[in-house]
Amino acid sequence: MTEENEHKQICDYIRLQYPDIIFNTDLSGIKLTIGQAKKVKKLRSNNSFPDLIIYESRKGKHGLFLELKKTGTVLFNRDGSLRKNEHLKAQYDMIEKLRAKGYESHFAVGFEGAKFIIDRYLKLQYKQIKDL
Repeated sequence: MTEENEHKQICDYIRLQYPDIIFNTDLSGIKLTIGQAKKVKKLRSNNSFPDLIIYESRKGKHGLFLELKKTGTVLFNRDGSLRKNEHLKAQYDMIEKLRAKGYESHFAVGFEGAKFIIDRYLKLQYKQIKDL
């Protein structure tokens, strides 16, 4: 399954399980012309903005931001360090910035990883979520 398909599946899941939840996703998975892509880029603070935003506060957090990755993506080395990848590092830095501003923010690998984080966040059943 592609990241785009999993992204859609996650949005469908939120609509079905949490119909009153307000959320938004970015359009990075959508095929755009070069001109359209340039216009969209100018409407963002930077290119590492997370894919999914849930506008619900929980346990003192202002909302949930997820950077979605397709199933099977490896983000961290065995020692727990982030894999060496410039774009991945920029995304991780954005996740950290959002956390510092009072948001819950994570990488989520695949539908199951995203579902787990979303459910725990919205159901208030978490102590500390690790990136999946």
